[in-house]
Amino acid sequence: MDSNSELQRLDEIGALTDATYKGDPNFMASLARGLEVLQAFTPLHHRLSVSQISQSTGIPRAAVRRCLYTLRALGFVHCPDGRHYVLLPRVLTIGHAYLSSSELAKAAQNSLEFLSKQLNESCSVATLDGDNILYIARVNVKRIMTIDLGRGSRLPAYATSMGLVLLSALDEAELDAYLSRVTFEPLTPHTVRNAEQLREQLARVRRQGYAINDQQLEIGLRSIAVPMHSRKGGVVAAMNVGVNASQVPAQTLREKVLPLLQRTAMELALLL
Repeated sequence: MDSNSELQRLDEIGALTDATYKGDPNFMASLARGLEVLQAFTPLHHRLSVSQISQSTGIPRAAVRRCLYTLRALGFVHCPDGRHYVLLPRVLTIGHAYLSSSELAKAAQNSLEFLSKQLNESCSVATLDGDNILYIARVNVKRIMTIDLGRGSRLPAYATSMGLVLLSALDEAELDAYLSRVTFEPLTPHTVRNAEQLREQLARVRRQGYAINDQQLEIGLRSIAVPMHSRKGGVVAAMNVGVNASQVPAQTLREKVLPLLQRTAMELALLL
């Protein structure tokens, strides 16, 4: 596909997105596009060009360029090499109000600190945010990943244990919609590669009540996650423990980590 055809395709996608709310006088398309541009940045993709953002969001390059110009003027992004953009610390102000006021985030952080001391491993809680998981609480004990995760980090749901737990709780229509949008990027040789494989994994998660991610996100990382239910019964978040794959086998996760993880999730659910 040549550059003109690609640009035309992206223009058509952007027009289709805008058409979703066409006629709604209260919907600000420019604000929506700006927020989509910000959300294109993830721990796995923290340096992005205009073209890369356009491809991942479906927003035309000209519109992406205007969004980045505005975000740069406001101090949210920086372009150190004249081509690739990175986020600046000011973006933290957008999510800080939620993380500092959310009862779930505060309670989860306290629970994770206690669990982490028991296991001497890194622990996290995340919710589903669109097609990604959003970390709302985390205790990092050992650096076992090349990317630095913290509260506010986002990762693709299909490649994470917490994402598998959260996706398994979707109803059929919601899951079908997710699968129609998602692109399976092969992050490692173990990453799920298509919708059929993911459906099989999600069925297994539903049957056993937990998910194990064995180096699908990053080589050397193994994790186990369980759902967190509200008192009304719905899954509102997921909790996980991450370990070094070369030191902790999957069987150890099931036998020693899973009972503590499930108990912590159930205790926290009483507060939700």
